[in-house]
Amino acid sequence: MADLYLTNSLTGKKEKFEAINPPDVGIYTCGPTVYDYPTIGNWRTYTLSDVLLRVLKYLGYKPIFYMNLTDVGHFTGDNLGDADIGEDRMEKAAKKQGKSAWDIAEFYIKDFLESYEKLNLTRPEKFTRATEYIKEQIELVEKIHSKGYAYKIDDGIYFDVQAYETAGNVYGELSTLQKIKEGARVEPNLQKKNPRDFALWKFSPTGVKRHMEWDSPWGVGFPGWHIECSAMSMKYLGEQFDIHAGGEDLKSTHHPNEVAQSEAATGKHPFVRYWVHGAFLTVDGKRMGKSEGNAYTLYDVEAKNIDPLALRYFYFSGHYKQQINFTWDALAAAQTSLNKLQGIVTDYRDSRGRTTLSVDKLAKVNFYREKFEKAIADDLNMPQALSVFWEVVKANIPDYDKYDLIESFDQVLGLQLSKFTISNSQIPKEVQELVKQRENSRRGRRYKEADEIRRKIYDLGFKIEDLARGVKVKKK
Repeated sequence: MADLYLTNSLTGKKEKFEAINPPDVGIYTCGPTVYDYPTIGNWRTYTLSDVLLRVLKYLGYKPIFYMNLTDVGHFTGDNLGDADIGEDRMEKAAKKQGKSAWDIAEFYIKDFLESYEKLNLTRPEKFTRATEYIKEQIELVEKIHSKGYAYKIDDGIYFDVQAYETAGNVYGELSTLQKIKEGARVEPNLQKKNPRDFALWKFSPTGVKRHMEWDSPWGVGFPGWHIECSAMSMKYLGEQFDIHAGGEDLKSTHHPNEVAQSEAATGKHPFVRYWVHGAFLTVDGKRMGKSEGNAYTLYDVEAKNIDPLALRYFYFSGHYKQQINFTWDALAAAQTSLNKLQGIVTDYRDSRGRTTLSVDKLAKVNFYREKFEKAIADDLNMPQALSVFWEVVKANIPDYDKYDLIESFDQVLGLQLSKFTISNSQIPKEVQELVKQRENSRRGRRYKEADEIRRKIYDLGFKIEDLARGVKVKKK
């Protein structure tokens, strides 16, 4: 296995990755709270996890991957730095839409899984849904409480940060605590011993019947937002595992709290060896947000007849640790580049007669293979990896060998280049574009629209065949 280097948020440094139990690598990623459609910023985070998985596989590791789906206990106050205040996002969405929180969860989970496929993201061993692990969460809270790291107040069971620190532990290694403290002052809970303390279990308000609530040793209620990830990740990956991924917004509260409650329960440090956080996406130079009117979703992308895989390509324009600025022009350029690659790769595949490579050309093939591997192993440097992709296109080596290289590289990029069977030399550009539009419609499950495009292609003198690994276009 080749050496892999990752920026570890736990230390703030780029470090050589060393698995606990090689070649196995345990990975957990924080997935969505299923009360709304994920934004394209959220999808950048999930694409980061996918690339990490693909790179590990490419380098010879065997990743064991889990992603959670939060369907209870995530409060609106996390935007202010205190995830225990405000409203439960699930209950709030249910009230707004006149449905139950369970209905809201089912709808958005189904939508998330369909969109997940459109971006060609690798499915985990299991999507762990918080409401399906209430027993494990209660047991974990009991364990933390029995060790003296939790206390009860009127609205729930809270983690005692001071007790944790007094025992010799360090709280907040992943981030500064200023945001937590500021958030706690917005709407302070005066019963909390410390502004940094956070809910492990919340009680249902007196006289209020929530859609989602359960009996517990302390009273009827529901789990806090943070406890689910500790309970579910440890159930499947053990009390210590290799990599935890997520967006950089989780560094300020959610992930520090995850570390504290897990290590308090087990007495083992570190809970996770490598923390990998992806940077935010800006839109037209501004922060993304609903209040800004620019919290675009995958549906906004598809509405402009852009392939979701073009969004994936766009993400590779910047390193995951750096903010990248989204514009519709930049996404259109990504679509153009993707279309060009699809056509080029199809022509390479359709070339016939592999020749024996000269020593010089064999050296070039190996050079590009090594250069690509070096890029992805250097902290998942996808902009550099994409650059190598295009270098291969321009290289003086036989087309069939270019195809082999690109197909190998696409195991990491996940652009599904080998699925396309349109030959630039034989099919008019107008028809090629229609074929790509139809593929986009099919990915979006807009089958009526896809059938209409098929008829347009037929009227232009071509017919299309759907194959197991893509589509084939030929004259009638």
